[in-house]
Amino acid sequence: MELASLHELYIEGLRDLYSAEHQILKALPKLHKGATNPKVKEAFATHLAQTEEQVVRLEQIFTELGMSPKGKHCKGMEGIIAECADLLKEDADPEVLDAGLIASAQHVEHYEMAGYGTARTYAQLLGFPKQAELLQLTLDEEQATDLLLTEISLSVNVDAIVGDGEMVE
Repeated sequence: MELASLHELYIEGLRDLYSAEHQILKALPKLHKGATNPKVKEAFATHLAQTEEQVVRLEQIFTELGMSPKGKHCKGMEGIIAECADLLKEDADPEVLDAGLIASAQHVEHYEMAGYGTARTYAQLLGFPKQAELLQLTLDEEQATDLLLTEISLSVNVDAIVGDGEMVE
């Protein structure tokens, strides 16, 4: 597909986000199942519900644009989720696995924040204020999730250090 305008780039970005969100919907239950820390499990469950709402927002935007959200596969999210899946296959202490799952989830959040921030800016420039508001709402949720994961990681990461009692130099 030739991208001849910012509008076309905007649509491609939205489709990428739509694909990413659907991949996340499939991955989060696996992360939830793999986590052992109750706070980590709760964060994943909460974000699953948010992700479902985020998909609905993207569908609203596509309805307003009169276009289909389908047609693109997000390779970036596919790679991040593949790394999460690899982590879940590791023979890891529960505390270490939880620390790794938080890190993986934060990779997801940062990818989404970049995508939603860009899409929001494009929506503003293209004269779609309602779409920009919906995208900002999702961006705010992604940032809040990232901050929550950082907060949880402060204790989980310490537990992972204490878990094996060894320090790597």
